[in-house]
Amino acid sequence: MRKERLLVAINGKSNFTEAEYLEFENNSPEKHEFYQGKIFSMNEDEFRNVEDPKAAYHKRFMTEEEYLAFEDTSEQKHEYYQGEVFAMAGAGDQHNEIFTNLFGMLATQLKGKTCRPYGSDKRMKIPQNNLYTYPDISIYCKGQSPFESGNKVSQDPTVIIEILSESTRDYDRGRKFKLYRDIPTLKEYILVDSESLGVENFKLNSVNHWELEEYQLIDQNLFIASLNITIPMREIYENTNLI
Repeated sequence: MRKERLLVAINGKSNFTEAEYLEFENNSPEKHEFYQGKIFSMNEDEFRNVEDPKAAYHKRFMTEEEYLAFEDTSEQKHEYYQGEVFAMAGAGDQHNEIFTNLFGMLATQLKGKTCRPYGSDKRMKIPQNNLYTYPDISIYCKGQSPFESGNKVSQDPTVIIEILSESTRDYDRGRKFKLYRDIPTLKEYILVDSESLGVENFKLNSVNHWELEEYQLIDQNLFIASLNITIPMREIYENTNLI
């Protein structure tokens, strides 16, 4: 299993000159490498598995304000949770095919209606637990708050869809779903496998329990009850090697 060292950030800054690195290193109790403007810890205790679904690298503590400032200038997307910032894994070709299929069908079926789908550039905040993240697809409906003024952050989606990969499936099914359940407006959480044929739709029932509905056959149709739309499994997996 490949490993990657922690990338050092100081007051939200993660790019340094050679002189800044040397000054930092002279005052640090531990050793660091410097490469192309980045400072990396050499402490073995601070290594993280790259396959950890939460992070490709793991930053030291940041305030919420520091995270937002850092993210606005970063070329990569990051999650923020309880003071820690986590790089989000990139998507593979199969993931992107499924996203394109799903998003296109959602946009077509929801056109002219009160609900709108957004892709993974839409940053979402959960005020109840202070998670910032970027769902693969999130759907917001009229009467809810799609935008938090000034911070380019959305909240209160009705439906969230995550496309699973080997590195994210455990996190998306477990810890992340637990955090998503704090969203008071969330009605359905849908997981689409990108490595085998399968869709899991978790629906909040009338007594506030989450029920699982599974789809594993190519001729089935995914029904999203909160939006009253149906999407064929065959179209979700079009142009993939799974059909």
